[in-house]
Amino acid sequence: MTYIRALAEAMHNDVFDAEALRSMSDEQVIAALTKVKGIGRWTAEMFLIFNLGREDVLSLGDAGLRRAAVWLYGSDEEGAPPLEELGRSWAPYRSIASLYLWEAVNRGHVDAGPAPNKF
Repeated sequence: MTYIRALAEAMHNDVFDAEALRSMSDEQVIAALTKVKGIGRWTAEMFLIFNLGREDVLSLGDAGLRRAAVWLYGSDEEGAPPLEELGRSWAPYRSIASLYLWEAVNRGHVDAGPAPNKF
């Protein structure tokens, strides 16, 4: 609850303009949002994808994406290329690729265990 309040207060006190975020680059949005206590890079990346509709965001720290990449490209951690490397071939639609990978997790195709260390 503290972090939600911090975000609400930041918006209320014009720490950043939510509309201005639309015209910023991805990294500028991440920088603006992560200034708010409790908002980290992953949360800012999810904001870019789900709120701003950015099509080319790949959250390298997302455990579900890492597990799904292992499932899709290799039989184990050692057989899968690094997520960052895979993501280069998905540009400029890395967000869309992420949605498909998350759906593989949601449908139970991907083990829900701990994220692989390789990524």
